[in-house]
Amino acid sequence: MTTTTSLPKAARQPAVEPADVRRPGRRLPFSAWHLLLAPLAVLFALPLLWLLVSSVMSDAQFNRFPPALIPSGIDLGGYRYVLGNGMFPRWLLNSVVVSSVAVVSNLVFGALGGYAFARMRFAGSRVLLMLMLATMAVPFQLTMIPTFLVMKKLGLIDTLGALIVPSLVTPFAVFLLRQFFLSLPRELEEAAWIDGCSRLRVLWSVVLPLARPALATVAVLTFLTTWNDLSWPLIAINHDTQYTLQLGLTTFQGTHHTRWSAVMAGNVITVLPVLLAFLAAQKTFIRSLTSSGLKG
Repeated sequence: MTTTTSLPKAARQPAVEPADVRRPGRRLPFSAWHLLLAPLAVLFALPLLWLLVSSVMSDAQFNRFPPALIPSGIDLGGYRYVLGNGMFPRWLLNSVVVSSVAVVSNLVFGALGGYAFARMRFAGSRVLLMLMLATMAVPFQLTMIPTFLVMKKLGLIDTLGALIVPSLVTPFAVFLLRQFFLSLPRELEEAAWIDGCSRLRVLWSVVLPLARPALATVAVLTFLTTWNDLSWPLIAINHDTQYTLQLGLTTFQGTHHTRWSAVMAGNVITVLPVLLAFLAAQKTFIRSLTSSGLKG
């Protein structure tokens, strides 16, 4: 009499190759999305590339028709004209001062306002938040005349103060930091309160170190907006010693003749600080945008 031993059901079934195992040689060394994103990146980089190429062209190549897409040689006359301008260092310093003060003030006041709206409940807090957010929908063209009159009453017209005071804090900075603070767990702050910390100490020692991505985002966007602003300095500043870099570059465009090589070279110098600032804070910038919108 023969006895048969029954094997487990799992042992009798043939081994199945996992679905995620692919044969070697068929796997791309990069994501398939790169096939779509790479051409788009090149498309968006074309204006910056054209700016860089045109900055080393001569005025004769600019005025030729049809215009040359590739320069026949490198001409640094535009850079020499810009850097040789006696007012250019002053304009650069003015832009650095205005942008730096705006960045620091938005980080300080934006953090205080955002934390108050995120963690403190007071009478009319939601109404005040809605009114603040509503101001983001008001175009600058409607507020520039009242702002000009206020700056005139304060005696700040034709000074750097007229450029700094309206940019001390923006609703966007308060809103973005509020959204990020809402995504942080309250348990961390409650533990600090138990240890006897005040609200300001909790904000400084616990919350702000965790909010570096949001702070970096506010800093980059504020610097970008203030550095590239032209319309408000054009209204508030009259004397060339108070010009910012963007306003000073407009003087290179004359009524009958424009030195396009100098304009392009000046724009290259102007774009470099913004580009370097964004590249330095790119990781924290993206992480903040993905995390600050999780809670409303």
